[in-house]
Amino acid sequence: MRLVYVNPNSTDAMTQSVVAVARSAASEATVSGVTNDDGPSSIQGFEDGLAAVPGMLTRLSDAAEGGADVIVIACFDDTGLAEARQVASCPVLGIGQASYLAAALLGQRFSVVTSTAASVPVIEGNIDAQGFGQNCVSVRASGLPVLTIEEGRPETLDILTDEIKRALADGAETVVLGCAGMAHLRAELAMRTGARLIDGVAASAVLAVAAAALALQ
Repeated sequence: MRLVYVNPNSTDAMTQSVVAVARSAASEATVSGVTNDDGPSSIQGFEDGLAAVPGMLTRLSDAAEGGADVIVIACFDDTGLAEARQVASCPVLGIGQASYLAAALLGQRFSVVTSTAASVPVIEGNIDAQGFGQNCVSVRASGLPVLTIEEGRPETLDILTDEIKRALADGAETVVLGCAGMAHLRAELAMRTGARLIDGVAASAVLAVAAAALALQ
């Protein structure tokens, strides 16, 4: 079973980090990653996402033609997800979508903690469009740029810890980590907050394995 993560942004370090987390979550699958070298260095808001879509779709088509069983868009904004499903011959998931579905499967109200304020309207729109609005209590911006989050410095962890605690105070039973750059920070943040945290990369890996199995029936 071959899972391919397509990173819409051009930062290869993020692609490698995502692949490492996905491999840990789906050890039975062969997981690889592709970076959109034609995209912006990070995706923070609608305009960045729009700029990333053409290059991302090219990489996605190449991955599908190369034999991917499932393709995962490795951006929490689910950049180009609808367009990707129109051109791919295999199932396509987004890590944002996978996070919301995982929270729904747990039957819990959730909050999203993301990067900058520019990402909030995109995420809120995706949550509503995908039918998860009734379970979402808040979408919170940490104010941290995506690439700063990916670096995972102590001060970054402090800010994310505080924002997760605020999300719990909003009434969330589960907190969704709303940035691919948070994937490798989940264990540390869970230890700091005691919260149930959903990382979209790990969630998407588990759901991608299930999607591949269903596609074979």
